[in-house]
Amino acid sequence: MNRWKKSILKSITTAEELSRLFPIDVNSMIQVTKRYPMRITPYYLSLIKAAGDPIWLQCIPDPRELLDDNLKTDPLNESSFSPIPGLIHRYPDRVLLLVSSSCATICRFCLRKYWIGSNNGISLRDLIENALIYIEKNPSIRDVILSGGDPFLLEDEVIEDIIGRLRKIRHIEIIRIGTRTPVTLPERITQSLCKILKRYHPIYINTHFNHPIEITEESKIACLRLADSGIPLGNQTVLLKGINDDPEVMKLLMQKLLTIRVRPYYLHHLDLVKGTSHFRTSIETGLKIISHLRGFTSGLAVPHYVVDLPGGFGKVEILPDDLRREGNTYIFRNYLGEFVKYQDRDP
Repeated sequence: MNRWKKSILKSITTAEELSRLFPIDVNSMIQVTKRYPMRITPYYLSLIKAAGDPIWLQCIPDPRELLDDNLKTDPLNESSFSPIPGLIHRYPDRVLLLVSSSCATICRFCLRKYWIGSNNGISLRDLIENALIYIEKNPSIRDVILSGGDPFLLEDEVIEDIIGRLRKIRHIEIIRIGTRTPVTLPERITQSLCKILKRYHPIYINTHFNHPIEITEESKIACLRLADSGIPLGNQTVLLKGINDDPEVMKLLMQKLLTIRVRPYYLHHLDLVKGTSHFRTSIETGLKIISHLRGFTSGLAVPHYVVDLPGGFGKVEILPDDLRREGNTYIFRNYLGEFVKYQDRDP
């Protein structure tokens, strides 16, 4: 058995297992995991230095996830842009294909808390077959993003089958993959996986580092393997209260990413997902961070600060001079040129 598979099998998935390592309230944690599953790889667990630190907050279930925050499980209305199960077609020339409902480590702030660990009533084989038929019949699609869950929790052979079949569709120009395995399961980035990916360029990978602590020798090796395979690497960071909402922390993260050949791409304002309110910051906090980066570090280290507008109105970049505010309502121009109101929630 591959090393990464052994790590998955050894992962922490229950409150009882966690209680043997840390003093926790087992009963309250059980209530959380009944609704939102837990999985923490041995590697990512090893990065925790103390209860409540940035790694702990990202992966340890919290009773606040169960608070009635009046938020939605699908705030981006992805279901209405899903012509078939597992495929989201929001923008004209690209689709998002959810090829997995599993992650190596389940993030407590996840956008798809409703999807992770779910039994979607359709086999992966059928999902892929239906998606490929849809993509082939829609020549306007030139860009396919593999997401989930985490695509790299699939077997090498399955990954190659999906990518290889997409490459046979003439109008597909770009294949992108979103994965957090370099951060939470770096041993997954094997030489054999990289050899497969190298056959199907152009492939782009976005990963998901949120804190400088996550950049270790192991994660560095994983990213360098991908980069040495000719794959451009980007990073999508989520702005999280108590984790990375400090300008100096964010600057160090972005600088360290560049040293492992990962280009900062997006800084995401946290989506309005049910069970995540305790992670929210204000938009002003994000703007302050971006102002702290611009002119104080390399332009390469400055990501786009974006909000994915609820209701499926798309991502917009947040810049100090490009928005209007009315109380706690922000008015953005979306990708169609329409003005859309965004009701922020108090963090």
